[in-house]
Amino acid sequence: MKITAIILTRNESIHLKRCLKSIQSITDTIVVVDCFSTDNTLEIAQLFNAKVLQREWTNHSDQFNWALTQLPQETEWVLRMDADEYLTSELTNEIASKLPRLRQEIKGIYLKRRMMFQGKLIRHGGVFPANIMRLFRFGYGQCESRLMDEHIVVKGLTDSFSAEMIDDNLNSLSWWTDKHNKYSSLEAVELLNQEFHFMGENISTELEAGSQASIKRWLKEKVYARLPNGFRAFLYFSYRFIFRFGFLDGQQGVAFHILQGFWYRYLVDLKVIEVKRYMIIHQSDVKSAIKAVLGIRL
Repeated sequence: MKITAIILTRNESIHLKRCLKSIQSITDTIVVVDCFSTDNTLEIAQLFNAKVLQREWTNHSDQFNWALTQLPQETEWVLRMDADEYLTSELTNEIASKLPRLRQEIKGIYLKRRMMFQGKLIRHGGVFPANIMRLFRFGYGQCESRLMDEHIVVKGLTDSFSAEMIDDNLNSLSWWTDKHNKYSSLEAVELLNQEFHFMGENISTELEAGSQASIKRWLKEKVYARLPNGFRAFLYFSYRFIFRFGFLDGQQGVAFHILQGFWYRYLVDLKVIEVKRYMIIHQSDVKSAIKAVLGIRL
């Protein structure tokens, strides 16, 4: 059982050592695809004997799929990790004990990911732990080509493990809000594409039928996207915060649900409205409006 881990990085020195320590016992090879970091990310990677590749950033899916083409041929399983994530000891033990005994027809494994925010483990709100495809047989998985909400799609049967991985970003709240401001522009483009189809259809059936990701994608595209702008953000926040008891997550958790469950999604809606307003005022096509308003060239 030879596991190769792929980690995409740019200035991840604050996180990378923790991530690498959590996976070193179960991986044979670690490939760090770096976007020209200016901190000591590369030095940390080299301390763990990781193979370091550097490449200009495009987007997550393109960067990851390119990394797949660089893996050693003896790779049997691929583990995708973000630098700010780490595996719990329970999960590494589960992987080490169960993976060698899996049936050959099992091509991918869903792992459970839970979020930490400002040092607080988020337990309520109905969003965690999320079942995500992060471990798959080499040659049977690839990342969807999407600007946001991209998932690994596996050809073949899948299984799931019960232990958890943790997403715990240690950067400041200002960094977090700046990142989500950028993400909101990409999310706005995805919503605009559902209406104007300038990038083609986003096909949710690419995901495994019945998986958590496919259900969420269907709800997002067929239900959420058809609700009124702004109001849908409030409805989603109310569902998480009240009906799924997000208010029980304490001070940090309350901040997380407000920012990620309402502010972020309301910001997406406002950017969609702004692009449409620009189209009307300037008699512009949607791509030109997106470039002018959001600064995104398509």
